[in-house]
Amino acid sequence: MTKAKERGLFIAKIKARSPSTIIRHEFLGKGGFGEVYKGTLPKNIELREVAVKKVSHDGEQGMKQFVAEIVCMKSLKHRSLVPLLGYCRRKHELLLVSEYMPNGSLDDYLFNHDKPTLSWRRRFAILKDISLALNYIHTEADHVVIHRDIKSSNVMLDAEFNGRLGDFGMSRLYERGTDPTTTAAVGTVGYMAPELTTFGASTVTDVYAFGVFLLEVTCGRRPVELRVPVEKRFLIKWVCECWRGSSLLDAVDPKLTEFSSREVKRVLKIGLLCANLAPDARPSMEQVVQYLNGNLALPEFWPYSPGIGALTPTTLSPEQLSLESVSLSSSLCNTSMFITHTVLYGSG
Repeated sequence: MTKAKERGLFIAKIKARSPSTIIRHEFLGKGGFGEVYKGTLPKNIELREVAVKKVSHDGEQGMKQFVAEIVCMKSLKHRSLVPLLGYCRRKHELLLVSEYMPNGSLDDYLFNHDKPTLSWRRRFAILKDISLALNYIHTEADHVVIHRDIKSSNVMLDAEFNGRLGDFGMSRLYERGTDPTTTAAVGTVGYMAPELTTFGASTVTDVYAFGVFLLEVTCGRRPVELRVPVEKRFLIKWVCECWRGSSLLDAVDPKLTEFSSREVKRVLKIGLLCANLAPDARPSMEQVVQYLNGNLALPEFWPYSPGIGALTPTTLSPEQLSLESVSLSSSLCNTSMFITHTVLYGSG
């Protein structure tokens, strides 16, 4: 057994034996499935600072998230993923122990005015980090893993501000060469591919969400905002309109004062390509990695090309759209949606 596995199992065992083993804890945030704490372990343990997600044991969704994260993360090892170190089920508590990310979540730096502005150089590096993570879980891991909830609040930042993809509670895995089987379409408003409610999740729906994520980070805006002029409410459409008006750089986050115009334009175009309304027209994550690195030329497409800048044909109420970060679930045979997971506050 490797040292990493031994360490993870050890953390799980001490947690199972006594929650007081974590000698100091600090509340980080709360979501629909539970609370997240920063924990400090005894000095004789190599990795002292950890993040402990206390998953709600009351509902079926909480247990599903707990199991999904363990099943998907147990065999995943990549520098751009938040590693799961251990877990346990103790009485009415479901605990997931992960490596602590000292700089919190990316969305905090994009939307919290109390945080310093991330430079374009750092944002571009984070985008590359997450593209590598997705390419790994789609094509290089032992099984194909679909994340199903890619967004800035699920991207964590380590001590050096490297991007780490986290929160695999919505994820599913399947054998290579087989079709994924999911019983529900889950995701977050604005990031959900239009075909989710009819065909279910796939690596291609992850690509769609990643495309929206590229636009979000570059523009410093959420995918859907109702408190802005009508023409700016839907990020995908607005970026495409800027391109149609030969003013693509107008879409860039105004907080960015220095950036490479060439890089920014390329990222925005990759985002629109990934968020194409037609699934077959989206690139693979392997191609996206090469696009971002400049090792592969983008295919020729224009702001008037079919599927580019088109809105997702999903009907949502104004009340749902006004929520800044909500996850939805719907039966594949029923296009009406209902909220099952909402990030309420905090950076967890």
